[in-house]
Amino acid sequence: MGGINRISSGINLFDPNLLKNLDWDSVKGCMSPPITNENTGENWLLVRPLQLEDFNNGYLDLLSQLTTVGNVNKEKFTNQFYAMQRGGGYYVTVIEDTRNNKIIGAATLVTEFKFIHECALRARLEDVVVNTTYRGKQLGKLIVLTVSLLSKKLGCYKMSLDCKDKLIPFYKSIGYKLEPGNANSMVIRYETPPEGQKIF
Repeated sequence: MGGINRISSGINLFDPNLLKNLDWDSVKGCMSPPITNENTGENWLLVRPLQLEDFNNGYLDLLSQLTTVGNVNKEKFTNQFYAMQRGGGYYVTVIEDTRNNKIIGAATLVTEFKFIHECALRARLEDVVVNTTYRGKQLGKLIVLTVSLLSKKLGCYKMSLDCKDKLIPFYKSIGYKLEPGNANSMVIRYETPPEGQKIF
């Protein structure tokens, strides 16, 4: 029931066929009862790539449950969508409630080319969020494992993430680990200039 095999018309950020035949056997102990992106357990749940039309389907509203989105109109959304599509390496994956066409879960896989590890591909997990009214249905695990298994399918040598301390048990429960001596996260945040101000 549910999954990715139903037709969802729209302009996809990436090829939806990439989400087929992921290696769920490798994580079968993580979900109880077991569900996958192709068998979500509910016929109204659809796991698919982000689509251009999702501007109107609540994607930005969902992201606002995670962090500040700011003033993103349809033009900005469209320009960013096509920039990500052209650039490649961006796999924003969403869960849609097909009963109302609303986006209720999302996660982003970002890949980067490396010279190390014989010119390998490295992955990062970003922007994981599930609508508060849908929590308790394993959708967080479903969306994270979907993009994690996609990174494996793409040939990435590792996938990493940053998270709040309270979420460490969640990520540990689906296979992520804190590496001894390498479990720190450090950032530099740049102040956003006022609207219209140029950066030289």
